[in-house]
Amino acid sequence: MVSQTFKGAKLKMQFRDRQEAGELLAEKLTAYANQPDVIVLALPRGGVPVGAEVARKLNAPLDVFVVRKLGLPGHPELAMGAIASGGVRVFNGDVINALQISDETINAVTAEEFQELKRRERSYRDDLPPPEVEGKTVIIVDDGIATGSTMVAAISALRQLNAGRVVVATPTVARSTYEYLRQNADNVVAVIVPEEFYGVGQWYEDFSQTSDEEVHQLLGQMNHRDTPAAA
Repeated sequence: MVSQTFKGAKLKMQFRDRQEAGELLAEKLTAYANQPDVIVLALPRGGVPVGAEVARKLNAPLDVFVVRKLGLPGHPELAMGAIASGGVRVFNGDVINALQISDETINAVTAEEFQELKRRERSYRDDLPPPEVEGKTVIIVDDGIATGSTMVAAISALRQLNAGRVVVATPTVARSTYEYLRQNADNVVAVIVPEEFYGVGQWYEDFSQTSDEEVHQLLGQMNHRDTPAAA
């Protein structure tokens, strides 16, 4: 269970690990259970153990949705866009225009990140085609959301792929980000929505890194296919 301890007048809650976080999140998503048009997509890597529990509870298929930020050379924390599974590209026109970023720079960064995206997809999903989301209710899961920039890129990409509805689901999200995401997604579901949010890890007792191999194995188990060791 989620532990609860008082510090002053504030209630602090922590998930034991991603599995427990996924179980508790799934309890808030039961309205989507046993619906043939629902698919759960997890943002790797940390979102996959959470998404696996959600998919199991909802009796829905699980897949990954890989999003790679397109950082400005020399300032990688500044995103000029993102790419995602399915060949989708999303650009931040305000950043590109304000900094007069050239097409050559955009194309070079995109090509580099595309190679990493494909490497990750092969590692996670072998040679399976990307998930089909057109017309479906997509529940996009991460293990926690701080600023929301990656999740907004994922939402934009899913819109381009003609998803029917996009539901953001996460164990914990900053209050200000929660309100921001509600403007972009059809629904946002979370277990803990704190006002003070210093990082996703603070809401977990065990926030150890999820490996590529773990992602590969979880996807294989959920989709009933053989899971040889990831390359």
